[in-house]
Amino acid sequence: MIYNHPMRSLMFVPSHNLKLLVNAIKTDADVLLLDLEDSVQPTSNKELGRNNIKKFLAEGKFDGYGIYPRVNDRESGELLKDVYELTLDGIDGFVYPKAQTGDDIYFIDKLLETIEYEKGYEVGKFKIIPLIETTSAVLHVEEICKASQRVIAIAFGNEDYLTDLEGFNDDEASSIFTARSLIAMAARSQNITPIDTVHIKVHDLEDLEYNINIAKKLGFEGMLVLNPKEIPLVHKYYSPTMSEVNDAEKMIAAYEESQENGVGVAIINGKFVGPPLVKKARKILNKHLKIESKFINHNPSISK
Repeated sequence: MIYNHPMRSLMFVPSHNLKLLVNAIKTDADVLLLDLEDSVQPTSNKELGRNNIKKFLAEGKFDGYGIYPRVNDRESGELLKDVYELTLDGIDGFVYPKAQTGDDIYFIDKLLETIEYEKGYEVGKFKIIPLIETTSAVLHVEEICKASQRVIAIAFGNEDYLTDLEGFNDDEASSIFTARSLIAMAARSQNITPIDTVHIKVHDLEDLEYNINIAKKLGFEGMLVLNPKEIPLVHKYYSPTMSEVNDAEKMIAAYEESQENGVGVAIINGKFVGPPLVKKARKILNKHLKIESKFINHNPSISK
């Protein structure tokens, strides 16, 4: 699935809180999830949140970030206002909360299509990131991934999931291992990006590192973030190292040379380099290029 920004860190920001919005645009987060849902209370603050987002967009304050407001769910009475008011240039898409099945994603897909037609946007412009935070969603996660071509990523919400499950987490994160595995597998099977759950112990960076290691082994590509202090560690683990980038470049060059010479399979350091390893190498380079592009966009003087 094609998108132009890296998705290592997706940071939640309550959209009605001006101070937190100002702080957010000073961070190195890849994506800002501008919340209009759970953290925006009472309900009267939701209109304030929408207005803040529109103001920051108009002033160019979100430039250089992926921007995905988290809208309210279809039962809230706020979803249409959220989506209609914020289908604007500068918005990449929307995070849809508490998805139960693919029907929820089909519903917001068609809602976006109607608005795009009315506003004159290309159909499919606005993307969707479903939040997988119910037991039903975990059981229907592949269906959710398939429900719309707009789905570019899915993100795990473990706290709501465990509440729905009536389970609890432990230091080993054993109770969410199965859900994490299913979410990552479903996402990868549909060529979309799996995003891991938030880490609520925001001051325990050792526990954060432990959980990132679990998630990365399972195939996750980034995580939801609550606090800017988590971002450096998240980026460290979800960014290719220069050694990985250099090895990927050598691998692709050797493979392409072998194809030109009619050899078929390249050999580097005594190891065969076939299509699966080349595919992985290309993914590493693609991720690296997105990160480099983001760095230049945040530091325009570098490109001059």
